[in-house]
Order: sequence, then structure tokens, then C-alpha cells
Amino acid sequence: MSKVITIALAGNPNTGKTSLFNAITGSHQKVGNYAGVTVEKREGVRLYRGYEFRVFDLPGIYSLTAYSLDEVVARDFIIDEKPDLVVDVIDSTNIERNLYLCLQFQELRVPIVAALNLDDEAAGRGIRIDDKRLSEILRMPVVRTVGVKGYGVEWLLDRAIQVFETKSPTDYPVSYGAELEDTVGSILRELQRDAAFAGKYPMHWFAVKLLEKDARAIELLSGHRQADAVKKVVCDCIRKIEEHFGRDAAVVVAEQRYGYIHGAVAEAVRREPLGRETVTEVFDKFLLDRFLGLPVFLLILWLMFQITFKIGAYPMGWLEAFFSGLGAWVSAIMPAGLLRSLLVDGVIAGVGGVTSFVPLIILLFLFISILEDSGYMARSAFIMDKFLHVFGLHGQSFLPMIIGFGCSVPAVMAARTLKNTRDRIITVMVMPFMSCGAKLPVHVLLAGAFFGAHAGSVVLSIYIIGVALALFSSLLFRATVLRGESTPFVMELPPYRMPTLKGILWHVTDKTTRYLQKAGMVLLPASVLIWALTTFPKMPADPAGDVILLGSLRSQIEQDKLPGSGVAVEEMRLSAEARQRLAEMRSREALAFSYAGRMGKAMEPLLSPLGFDWKIGISAVTGLAAKEMVVSTLGVLYKVGAVDRHKGESLREALRKDPVFTPLVAYVLMLFTLIVVPCLASLSAMYAEIGWRWVAFAVCYWSVLAWVLCFLVYQGGRMMGWGL
Repeated sequence: MSKVITIALAGNPNTGKTSLFNAITGSHQKVGNYAGVTVEKREGVRLYRGYEFRVFDLPGIYSLTAYSLDEVVARDFIIDEKPDLVVDVIDSTNIERNLYLCLQFQELRVPIVAALNLDDEAAGRGIRIDDKRLSEILRMPVVRTVGVKGYGVEWLLDRAIQVFETKSPTDYPVSYGAELEDTVGSILRELQRDAAFAGKYPMHWFAVKLLEKDARAIELLSGHRQADAVKKVVCDCIRKIEEHFGRDAAVVVAEQRYGYIHGAVAEAVRREPLGRETVTEVFDKFLLDRFLGLPVFLLILWLMFQITFKIGAYPMGWLEAFFSGLGAWVSAIMPAGLLRSLLVDGVIAGVGGVTSFVPLIILLFLFISILEDSGYMARSAFIMDKFLHVFGLHGQSFLPMIIGFGCSVPAVMAARTLKNTRDRIITVMVMPFMSCGAKLPVHVLLAGAFFGAHAGSVVLSIYIIGVALALFSSLLFRATVLRGESTPFVMELPPYRMPTLKGILWHVTDKTTRYLQKAGMVLLPASVLIWALTTFPKMPADPAGDVILLGSLRSQIEQDKLPGSGVAVEEMRLSAEARQRLAEMRSREALAFSYAGRMGKAMEPLLSPLGFDWKIGISAVTGLAAKEMVVSTLGVLYKVGAVDRHKGESLREALRKDPVFTPLVAYVLMLFTLIVVPCLASLSAMYAEIGWRWVAFAVCYWSVLAWVLCFLVYQGGRMMGWGL
């Protein structure tokens, strides 16, 4: 039976940790979330020399100070789960900064192996690292690796086996100096007065963290039996240190670490002058230029957007045609009835709704992966951070918002690049204000029907209002339900690297598969529910009702002067168009009789202050499944039948003939569609990212905001005589 070795793979962002994780574990991976948080957890397994390596890929962090959720998760995993050893992935091109985290791992007195990754890039920059000398100085094993090529992986696993078999923690080489060590000793003695507490954590490390004013350590201290006494000693020690050094105690501790790191690097690292600028320096002069940086970035995003949705339109059309043909085939081979309706209108339509997004998902994640792996994604967030911070948004929120103009689902999933929970929640909750492609048919239909030559300007105003509402909402959330200190935007600007085909394919496949799993689990049942609401209860067979419908049809035929005019309806042979009209009338009556129709009638008192009647209410209900359904529902309600996107004139004419619809009502409906609860696919993606509590809060916020704003626009427009 194989021995099991549990490894925590840790390191700074952009050190090639993911590539090394993939090289170690191959395809034997699974993805989930850490318990109680939304930070992603990846696990992998590798069998090697009779050992089973269980590798946990921790979030990329810069230190073990509890400043961000990632740092808390990484530190708590090592302390609580107690892995057999930590593999610290170090960027060989920036070893001095990376060693700061390595020393903090050593403070925990856990077995550790350092992987000097990106060894080939370091050599290309003239950086020569004496790994044997560095290992002696740090008192820990050091192995050279190149994750993207799999170089050094077996050496790394061999050293991990050696460390595992010795069962000895790594010695911590740093001395903080007499003054600091004395204060740490004073805190340590107080902590050890509670033996049970002292057994939970490395006490020397815990004392240092208290001296650094670590928020998480102070929180954990509440579990100490003499917490107040310990806090008093800590406060006295901090005061003495700051009076002695004239600097913050945390800064003093950091200076001691960096002093040791500087000496270690001076001993083990040599840098040969290249006599030329690196590729990164050349590109950054252009891409981060104060005048050119933003226009170039916007151009890249515009190109990504155009390519994604123009190329993606073809496979999306193929998928839609496939599911449409599948539905027609099932309709042809099955007798009419509830089972056929369920399969065609519920199951097949639901699956088609999920899979039709897949081409966009693949293309968007393809471009996102290229931007991430090349090193440009970090620079885009850096460029936009200052502007977005004015509105309470993080710099990394910008790209998800841009993607939101195409589709909210991939935009919500792209928001997971934000490491801070608060920033991620705010970004996800303002995402639906970006007017996605699904809302565009609604805007085009109503603007074309009521605003004529000004339709383009009207649609543009809806897009602008959406952006303004997103910025306003982020300010509101930051000041109320998501208050707290603004997270500093500290991001590594990694060197530009050529993305690998293997890495990109892995990212795209992984994220696309998880989209189908998460979004499909919610969207398919919801589509079936919408079908049930619009199908049941069935209208009872009532001959008198048929007579009324036929009489209404006769009046319409006579009014429109169709063939058969003046002939008794009971005796005439209805023309094909007349039969179609009769079917449409029956469909409208059945829809009004259904639960969805009753919901529309019930909502009418709530929606009438916005200028809406019960038919618009039904459209709003069916639009929850997909915003395009607003158009098709209006087509059924306004005797147009199946609405062809390319043949919308009849629907526009019908809307203009309805006295309820005015230009003002049309504009309010466009606003309502923009602001109100997004489609079910978006909600399912949001649920996967931020949890049901925040989704429930967001649904309430969107609903209230939609009603209030539309009420103000409609009532204000009436007072000013607009659209009447």
C-alpha cells in the first residue's frame, strides 16, 4: 500500500505555480472551494516511487499576514490541516521578493522544500543562482524547476520524500536581534500560560504575529484563557519597540527579514549585465505609457469583444439550429400532448439555452487565458484601477464589466480573478447593469417601433444609463452593506511570457466544463418551471368560448377584408391565415388563463404606476428565463405568432396600435429590462460565485431599483407631457 504525502503548494502570484501543479498532477485534479469561503481550491494526485502525493494548490499570496482572504485561507490550511510539507514555488527571476514568503513559512516550523521555478527565464536574464549555497543558508532543500516544461519535477518529488521520511521541521535561520527577541520572549511566556492554546499553534510564530498587529492572530487570541493579560503585554512590547526604533513594529520585523534575505541573495545569486533592455521593459514603455496605455488597452478589449461575438455567432447559430431541428423532429414523431410539450419546450429548450452560450464561453476564456498567461491582464487592471477606485470598484473589475456587454454569464465568472471577497461581490452585483446581447433585441424592437430615426441614440442612452447605474451602485454598496477599508491595489507586474498551448487548453476546458455543470444545474430546471407556468392550468373545453373566439375572428376578418368576408363563420372554410389567427387567439386565451397569465394580472396593480398592463407583466415573468423571451412573449400576446427576428415589422405595428404603448412606456420598458433581475443563467453563475444570500439581496435591490427608477421616469414624463 502506498504511503500518502500531503503537499501544500504555495508561493507568490505569477511564479508559475499553476504550471508546476499541472506538471506534478497531470490530469488527476479536482476543483472546489475551501470550506465556508469562495476561494478556489484545487487538488491533485500523483503516484511516484510507491508514494501517493496529494497536492493542494494554495492561492497565490505575498505574505502570511492576514490581510486578504487568500492569505487567511493559505495560512489556516497550513496551521489547521497540517500538511506533511510545504513546497514554496519561488520565481527565480525575482528571488529576493519571493524569499520573504519563504521565511514566513519557515517561521511556522513546518517541513518545507523550495522550488526555484522559471529557472530558464532567470538564465536568460543573466541571473545565476547557486542552489546548493542557498540551501545551506536557508537550511532547507532547494530544487531548480521549470513548470511549463516539467523540468525538475522528479527531483522535487525526491526531495519531498526525503523531507517526509526525516519528519523534522525546518530550522528558522533568522534572528530578529536582541531587542525584538526579548519582546517576542515576553509575549511567548504569556501565551504559554494556557497549555491547550499553546498546543494549537507554533507559539514563536504566533508571538511574532501579535507583534506585527496581525488581525487574524488577534482574533484567534480570544480563545486564550488569559487573553486580556496577553494583549496588555503585547501592547507594552509594541510601544517599547516603536519608541526604540522610531518605526511601526510590523515594519521593524519586516526589516529584519529583508536584512537576512539581502545577505542570502548576496551570497548565492550573481547577476550578469545583459547590456540590453528586456522584452518586458520594451513592451511596458509602450503599453503602460501614461497617454497610450489606456487607448491601447481599450483597443485590445474592443478587438477581443468583436472577434468573440462575431466568430461565436456562427457556432451559436449552429447549436440553435441543431436544437431547433431536434425539437421539430421530436414534435414530428411524438403525438401532441403534455409529454411532447415538456420535452420540446422545457427540456430541449433548456439544454439549448445552456449550450448556446458555450461557443462564447470558449472564446472568451481563450482570450482571457492568453491575456493572463502572457502577463497583460495584470497591466490592464493597473491601468484602470485609479478611475474605478473613485466609484468603490477594484481595478480588476474592469475586464468583467466589459465582457458583460456581451453576456453576463462569462462576465460573472471572470470576476473570480478578484482576490478580495468584497470587491468580487460588488463586481458581480453590478454586472447585470451592463446591457448584454440578450437585452439588445428588446431595445431594438421598442426603439425601432417608437423612436424612428432616433432609435440608435435611444439605445445608446440605455447603455450609458447601465454604466452609470453600475458606478452608482458600487458607491452605494461600498458605503452601506459592504463597508470596510478599501483594499490597496498591489499587483505583481510579471514579465511577458509566451502562453503555452497546453496551459491555455487546460484553462479553457476546465472553466467551460464547470460553467456547464454549474449553470446547467439551475437553468434546465428553471426552464421547465417556466414551461409549466405558461402551460398550466389548461383551459377547460368550452364550446361557447370557441363561438366567442370565432365571432371575434369574424369581426377581424371583415375588418381586414380577408377572403371569406361576409360568410358565416360556422359555414365558411377558414383560410390558412384565418386558421393561424384562430390558433393565436386560442394561444393568447390559454396564456392568460395559465399561472403565468394570472401572475401578470396579479402584478398589474404593482406595474400600472410604471405604465405597464398585465401583458407586459407576463413578458417580464417569461423574460426571467432569457431576455429574448420578452420579444417572443410580446409577439404571442399581440397576435403576431412566432416572432422572427428578421420579420419584426408586424409586431412593431401591433405595439404602436396598442393604446397602452406610447414612446414613454416603451422607454420605461427598456429601462425595466435593463435593470430588473437578469436571466436564470446569470443568476446561476452568480450563485456559484457569491452564494445565495448575496444573490437574494441583489435580486431585491435590482427589483426595487427598477421599480423606483421606472416610476420616476414614467410619472415625470407624464407630468411633462412626453410620449402621450
